[in-house]
Amino acid sequence: MNEQLHQRHMKALIDRYTDRTKTSKNFAQKYRPVLADNRASDGFRFPVKEMFYPIVAERSLGSKMWDVDGNEYIDITMGFGINLFGHNPPFIKEALLEQLDRGVQIGPQADLAGEVAELICELTGMERVAFSNTGTEAVMAALRLARAATKRNKIALFSGSYHGHFDGTLAVVKKINGDLCTIPKAPGILANFIEDVLVLDYGSPDSLEIIKAHQHELAAVLVEPVQSRRLDLQPKEFLHQLRQLTKESEIALIFDEMVTGFRIHQGGAQAWFGIEADIATYGKIVGGGMPIGVIAGKAAYMDKIDGGLWNYGDDSYPQVKTTIFAGTFCKHPLALAAARSVLRYLKSQGPALQQQLNQRTSQLVETLNAYFKENEVSVWLVNFGSQFRAVASVEIDPLLFHLLEKRIFISEGRSCFLSTAHTNEDIDRIIQAVKESIQEMREGGFFPVSFHPQAEVFSIASK
Repeated sequence: MNEQLHQRHMKALIDRYTDRTKTSKNFAQKYRPVLADNRASDGFRFPVKEMFYPIVAERSLGSKMWDVDGNEYIDITMGFGINLFGHNPPFIKEALLEQLDRGVQIGPQADLAGEVAELICELTGMERVAFSNTGTEAVMAALRLARAATKRNKIALFSGSYHGHFDGTLAVVKKINGDLCTIPKAPGILANFIEDVLVLDYGSPDSLEIIKAHQHELAAVLVEPVQSRRLDLQPKEFLHQLRQLTKESEIALIFDEMVTGFRIHQGGAQAWFGIEADIATYGKIVGGGMPIGVIAGKAAYMDKIDGGLWNYGDDSYPQVKTTIFAGTFCKHPLALAAARSVLRYLKSQGPALQQQLNQRTSQLVETLNAYFKENEVSVWLVNFGSQFRAVASVEIDPLLFHLLEKRIFISEGRSCFLSTAHTNEDIDRIIQAVKESIQEMREGGFFPVSFHPQAEVFSIASK
C-alpha cells in the first residue's frame, strides 16, 4: 500500500515540478551534447531522474532569485555561501561599476591590491597576503609554500573535508588486503600525486598520534575547521591540541576558510575557536560575487612568494629563496574592487553583523527541529553559524523537490545559508514550506513516525 502511495505521490510531484520548470529542463537536454556539466549529473538517481536538472537562473536581487520560467524563489543556497549580503547588494554593484568605468588593467600593478591586503590582515590577524583566482588555487599555493618553508614533503588532511579539485588533495583511505591505504579519489588522478598525503579521521585523538609519529616528515596539516558536510562536528579541543602539536613540531597549520572565512566571525574560524593558524585560505564572501582566492599567513611562509621584505635607499634585498607563484588574472581589478567594498563594509558593521545572522539562523534551525521532533519526522537540521543543512535517517530526495516546487531554492549540494538580506517574512515562508512539504509527504506514505536523533544519519548531499 505504501509503495503505491509513494508512486502516486512521486508521479504527481514530478508532473507539477517539471511543468513549472520546463525551460530549465529543456536547457539541460538541449545543451547536453556540447556542455560538459557535472552539476547536471553528479549524484544521478533514477527515482528522481525526470527532475534531475539544474534550475537555470535569469536574475536575482536580495534574498530572491528568478528562473527562466519566471518562478520567484527564496534562495538559501546563496551562491554556495558567497552572498553574505544577498544578491547584488548596492555597495558592491557601485564598486564594480566604478571600476568598469576606470578600466580592467591586467599587467600593471592593481592599485587596490595593497589596501585589500591591509584590510584582510586587519580583520584576520594575518601578516601577509597574496591573491589567486579560486579557492582551489589558493589551497594549492598554501601547500606549496608550506613545503618550501619546511623542506618536508608529506601533508595530512582529514576525511570528509573538501579543499577544491587540486590533484594533490583528492585522496581517500581504503582498506586493501587488511591495510589502510591512501588512494586517488577519482579516475585521472595519479597515485604519485597523493603518495605523500595522510588522510586521517577528523576530531579523533588517534589522528594526533599519527601526526606525532610523522612529525619530522610533515610539511603541513590542512584543516577545514568545520566541514561543510558535517556541521555538527565542531571539535574545538581537538583543534587546540592540533595547534599545539603542529607548533611544537614546526608543521604548518593551514586553515581552509573558504566557507567559514568572514561568515562565522569577522576573523573567521580562527577567531571563533581562538586559534592562530600559520596559513589560511579565503574566497567566496570576500570576493563579493567575483572570482577570488586569498592566501594569507605568517611572513615565514608568505615570504616564499616574493623573497621577503626589503627597502629602497639601502643595501637590503629579497633574501628568502622563493618558490613559483603566478597567474594572469590574480589581482583582477574587478575582484579587488568588490573585495575592498566587502571588507570596508564588514569593518564598518563590526562583529554584530555575524553575531545577529548566526543567532537568526540558530532560531530557524531550533524552530524546525522542534517541529520535526514534535511530529516524529526523521529529519534534523544542524548549523554552524549562518550555514545549515539537514541530516536524516531516511532518503529525503522528495522533500528537497517539494521545497523547490514551493519556491525555496536549494542547490544539488544541499548546503544552505542565510544572508543579511533574508527578512523575517522569508524565514516564515521557509518554515511554512517545510511544514507543508512534510504534511504532503505524510499523505503520500512517507516518514514513518519513529525518529531517534541518536540513530545513524546520513547527509542529504547528493550521492
